[in-house]
Amino acid sequence: MKRLPVILSVAGSDSGGGAGIQADIKTFAALGCHGATVLTALTAQNSVGVQAVHDVPAAFVSAQLESVQTDLRPDAAKTGMLSSAVIIDAVAKGLARLPRGKLVVDPVMVSTTGHSLINREAVASMVEKLFPLAEVVTPNLQEAAALLGRRVETLEDMKTAARDLYERGPRSVLLKGGHLEGSATDVFFDGGEIELLRAGRHETENTHGSGCVLAAAIAAFLGNGLVRGEAVRAGKAFITAAVRASYQVGSGPGPVDPMRGKCTD
Repeated sequence: MKRLPVILSVAGSDSGGGAGIQADIKTFAALGCHGATVLTALTAQNSVGVQAVHDVPAAFVSAQLESVQTDLRPDAAKTGMLSSAVIIDAVAKGLARLPRGKLVVDPVMVSTTGHSLINREAVASMVEKLFPLAEVVTPNLQEAAALLGRRVETLEDMKTAARDLYERGPRSVLLKGGHLEGSATDVFFDGGEIELLRAGRHETENTHGSGCVLAAAIAAFLGNGLVRGEAVRAGKAFITAAVRASYQVGSGPGPVDPMRGKCTD
């Protein structure tokens, strides 16, 4: 009997369905994987903003991790919204069974609509406890600036920031440049040469969940046996297609579409 790769998402729930756990599950399904989940937070959220956040108790986060890993044995995982140091500590301990080289850390800090999703203590804990476990970390410009305590505004800034974030412990860094002017250029660094990943820009405001989908896609590709550089490049192509297939729902920015995007040339 065929066994589908099992990919675990450790993240928050988006009640609007565009990001978080909901976006991750769609991405895993689109890439032929079975998605498992560990919920870290519940959000009251729609296309115009985040109205409320309820953190899941750390003990229950640990219980979910134990349940999933002792039975389903994930091939890879990604983390998303981790709002407190105690939750991050539980996640870091709970991912001990994950195969080495199979974790993607998306350092989610601010929602698309500008709502803060993490406290300062949690940022430091993420760097200390999760970055050393990560095969890839995937910050955007705003997140890189928060992690490094300085502005990251140009392509040259991104190159330097990627190297500096690499020194924090992950095996590679994919610094996303979607908010730069011009082409959508990301910077990938794994200790060797800087690699620029370029894609044509699709002009749309419907990019909700794009960071979640990218990290989830990279995790799925890692779980399917790709090495990190291959997985990152494949993830870049996947999210580019998902953005092209994005759509409007609600009165704010709509979501990217990993289900239709996978079939877009």
